[in-house]
Amino acid sequence: MVCASYGAANTGLSHPFKNGKREGKVDGIHVIEFELPISNRDSLIKRSWTFAKYSIRSSWVAITRHADVVFATSTPLTAAIPGLAARYFRRRKFVFEVRDLWPELPKAMGVVKNPLVLLGMAWLEKRAYRAAQHCIGLAPGIADGIARHIPRDRITMIPNGCDLDFLSADQSQAWLPESVPKNNFVAVFTGTHGPANGLDAVLDASKVLKERKRDDITLLLVGDGKLKDQLQSRARSEELDNVVFHDNVRKESIPGLLASCHVGLQILANVPAFYYGTSPNKFFDYLAAGKPVINNYPGWVAELITEYKCGIAVSPDAPDEFANALQYLADHRQLTQTMGEAARKLAEDKFDRSKLTDRFVEVLENTHNPKAIRSLR
Repeated sequence: MVCASYGAANTGLSHPFKNGKREGKVDGIHVIEFELPISNRDSLIKRSWTFAKYSIRSSWVAITRHADVVFATSTPLTAAIPGLAARYFRRRKFVFEVRDLWPELPKAMGVVKNPLVLLGMAWLEKRAYRAAQHCIGLAPGIADGIARHIPRDRITMIPNGCDLDFLSADQSQAWLPESVPKNNFVAVFTGTHGPANGLDAVLDASKVLKERKRDDITLLLVGDGKLKDQLQSRARSEELDNVVFHDNVRKESIPGLLASCHVGLQILANVPAFYYGTSPNKFFDYLAAGKPVINNYPGWVAELITEYKCGIAVSPDAPDEFANALQYLADHRQLTQTMGEAARKLAEDKFDRSKLTDRFVEVLENTHNPKAIRSLR
């Protein structure tokens, strides 16, 4: 496994870097970590430069180290470059996992506007799909996007999974930030505070709740990102003291945090490319933790929530409707619990990570030893 450094994560390697690299065994996996720190607060140019350096250094690993199959996962799209290098220079087999459609997504968000850059990204996207023996899409819309370039029998849809054991926290692990009022109804968001996340929607709903004097409901935003300072500034200026911001927490603390909250918030900016083209980690964490979900954009996640009655899907850019959903769940605690039980059952029935892992392993094994993948279609 080849990775770069990230402040909120721990690779399991702790010895010093040598020439910008360290490597060792972690849980039986040989890990190579490059000293390329990256943060969600970095500018687009800085992040792009880090991605470029990573793709160059990891490409060297891909073509100089032995591998039966080279597996690459995006985002960013440049993560495909080591796979392409191994495929073309060493004729190695290549599996490409697509977590977001590029350049469709950054183009839809207005993050990338230069037509030459978009053209180059489109070329790299098409080349990666066609070079890979098999592609894995994390959402229905992603699989459809890949299918515009390669046959369906070379694509498998495997969403993010639920770690059912890890997120089965008991109340002895429960914790909340001290700034959250005791006995309040708590809705939590755990993730990046960036342009894609559209967290102003949470502040809009909190403003409606303040106007309605529903001070018994707290909105807890846990994480970091480029827009966090801006969001905190807005909350202060509008006196939205029903919103609590908390820094990133270690992964080991997440089960106890979710055990203490009543509902999970699956929030994204109102960008149509997100509707069927994302597979958000936090949504699956909420399900595994047995928490109902409030989702604020249409698409396959909203459809799952509605079908399995494990939360409430609200319209995008509708703060009153968002506030109504929070109030309704706060006023109907037994229903909230029932929805949480439905969320856990959905996690067990559809998104058990151990079952999804079997499908993932089968793709890798069939790529190494080719045969028809009929069971995965």
